Amino acid sequence: MTDEQLMRLKVYGNNVERYRRLLKGNLTEQEREFVERRLTEEQLAIQRLRTNGLVHGASKMT
Repeated sequence: MTDEQLMRLKVYGNNVERYRRLLKGNLTEQEREFVERRLTEEQLAIQRLRTNGLVHGASKMT
């Protein structure tokens, strides 16, 4: 992974933790839905980044 990818991974991870903390609090149904949607988006971004980083990293080794 590149430095930029690692930085993005850290940012996404921080966002996931923040959204999880928010979900433990008192939220309206609309707020909860929004936070849950954002949490899912951030988790998917992490998966994509890890997959792409591994694919590109593996291709550089050959």
